[in-house]
Amino acid sequence: MHSSLSNIRVAGLAVTTGSVVRDFITDGLASGIERGALERTAQTIGLRERRVAAPGVTALDLCADAAERLLAEMGLDATSIDAVIFVTQTPDHSQPNNASLLHGRLGLSKSAPAYDLSLGCSGWVYGLQQASLLCAHGGAARVLLCAGDTLSRLTNPGDRSADPLFGDAGSATLIEKTGRSAPWHFVLGADGSGAQAIIVRQGGARQPGGPLNEKADEEGNRRHDANLAMNGPDVFSFTLREVPAAMQSVLRQAGLSPDSLDALVLHQANRFILSTLAKKIGVAEARTPMGVVEKYGNQSSASIPCALIDGLGDRLGAGPLKVAGCGYGVGLSWGAFAGELSSVSVAPILPFPR
Repeated sequence: MHSSLSNIRVAGLAVTTGSVVRDFITDGLASGIERGALERTAQTIGLRERRVAAPGVTALDLCADAAERLLAEMGLDATSIDAVIFVTQTPDHSQPNNASLLHGRLGLSKSAPAYDLSLGCSGWVYGLQQASLLCAHGGAARVLLCAGDTLSRLTNPGDRSADPLFGDAGSATLIEKTGRSAPWHFVLGADGSGAQAIIVRQGGARQPGGPLNEKADEEGNRRHDANLAMNGPDVFSFTLREVPAAMQSVLRQAGLSPDSLDALVLHQANRFILSTLAKKIGVAEARTPMGVVEKYGNQSSASIPCALIDGLGDRLGAGPLKVAGCGYGVGLSWGAFAGELSSVSVAPILPFPR
């Protein structure tokens, strides 16, 4: 699906990470893996440190902290928010939704709707399109988009194919209605035939509970049905197949070329995937932020806002910057975007609790 939305802007960004630092090499050595193999993997994939949530801290807590800091940075009262969208696959409860819980925690107006989007790594782009739609055509002047997950709670420490990848984070993005006509462009897509590639089988209505029988796969990775299971080769093939095509489509829609971009901001899966995608899309690595996965891990739906802050820094407060990017993952799903960033208020990336 293609869409172009005018008279909106990204006005503010904030990201809060988990507070517990996990080191890839140290954890690997503790699992009995040889240091040389760990160093080679770290160099290729870009795994160094990740930050995971402390016990009892949820994606709601991380996003609430990011939202509160962003509103303070911008000098805004929570009652000025016209709607809140929460993107997560690790909500506090099956009911009520996280957006309603955040609505109450922040003290938003009763006239402000609050709803969740159940998406992972593509979710920030989906949420941005939804928030932009509310501002462009839904009567909202200001929408708060929160996106984040605590995926480290779903991985098995015995699964070396998945557990070392994921960090925990929550983000807050403020989208405002403006009089500027320069549009933001979106390409959203899905391939549900590949849904089994990333899955947590137990915990939903289909398989609500039962014994947790841990099993090892042919490579010795251990997990049970309540753990996140990921077919790495299938996900990699999906990424290389769909992301460059989505980026080509959204750039064509926006009338941009890869050379005209100030930054290509992709979901921070791992350095090898980022480098491969940048080459396929035709954007130099110097203009493709890649530092998030090494510092924080794969942050699911919070990774693109974190990459914007970490990779573009003070440039977000000036601009204008021509940016494009793509989120991709569970579903299987993808969302590409292209637009202009200018005078964005940014709260620093901080851990919670501090």
